[in-house]
Amino acid sequence: MKKRISLCLLIGLYIVTLFGFALPAHAEKQFAYETIKPENHQGDVQYFNLLMKPGQKQTVQIMLTNRAEEEQTITIGLNGAKTNSNGVLEYGPSSIKNDASLKYDFKDIVKGPTEVTLGPKETAPLNLDITMPETSYDGKIVGGIYMKSKPSKKEEEAKKKATGVINEYAFVVGMVLQENDTVVTPELKLNDVYAGLSNYRNSIFANFSNISAEFVSGMTVEMEVSKKGSEAVLYDTKRADMRMAPNSLIEFPLEMNGDQMEAGDYKAHIVVTSGEQKWTWDKAFKITKEDADKYNAQDVTLIQERGIDWKLIAMIAGGVFIVFLAIFFGVRTINKKKKAQKKGQKNGAKKKRKAAK
Repeated sequence: MKKRISLCLLIGLYIVTLFGFALPAHAEKQFAYETIKPENHQGDVQYFNLLMKPGQKQTVQIMLTNRAEEEQTITIGLNGAKTNSNGVLEYGPSSIKNDASLKYDFKDIVKGPTEVTLGPKETAPLNLDITMPETSYDGKIVGGIYMKSKPSKKEEEAKKKATGVINEYAFVVGMVLQENDTVVTPELKLNDVYAGLSNYRNSIFANFSNISAEFVSGMTVEMEVSKKGSEAVLYDTKRADMRMAPNSLIEFPLEMNGDQMEAGDYKAHIVVTSGEQKWTWDKAFKITKEDADKYNAQDVTLIQERGIDWKLIAMIAGGVFIVFLAIFFGVRTINKKKKAQKKGQKNGAKKKRKAAK
């Protein structure tokens, strides 16, 4: 059985009001954490929600407790908030690219160690150093502090030998930084529409950005795709209750319901709403034959539907049969020649015996 590692993020992030990270002191079997709120912390929330000043430097702490009987190392990661294709915010490690509108990356503002080693039952602080931009900034800079127990050599060896699902645990604490209470109105921008694969299935993607330094909440996305010059809708989708992180992009997929992707010219109609705000875009795009062939070959639905290629099997069987016939008749011809030679030799011997008598 192929080994799979399932990273179960017991993320300390859940929606309390508009935006929330929770669980103040996790009691996971390996280690626990607790956020220490400074004086400039705002609101009754468990994530860091700090009101800062331009150029301000500050150190905040998360207390880490080793619950194990042996030494333990906690790996630390600092990540800017991203938006995945489902409209869910990600604060842990992610392959999603930064949006072009991101002026200040969380990883450049907040610094900390990559590891913290704790002795048995020890509690120690994780120090995080914040340096705000020198210029005044309206809106929010958002990210997460990712904490995960580093496996010991013994655990790594056991993992290599293990089969099935291996659960690993991590925590994420969110951080929101802002310099004032200025209201920033969310603004969305369409970047592109293109073909691709979503969960190994043919799809059309609408790539758009939240170019504001504010969250977009309660977002609904509607998307339709038609052939160029036609009003007939080929594919459509609607998804609600989505969110976007400040200055982030989303690759929103419209799956093609298991259909073959066909080369040609198309158009997409996209409507996004959030509260009283609404954005409408119409975008022409092209699917090349090269892309269509590439994605069709990788679409798991099409691969399953294709199943056994009977045409190929028939061609192979026909080829094998022709080779068999060629061998059969070849051997038969050779055998006939051999028999004729033997018969000729026998007849010659008989004639010689008669002549001798």
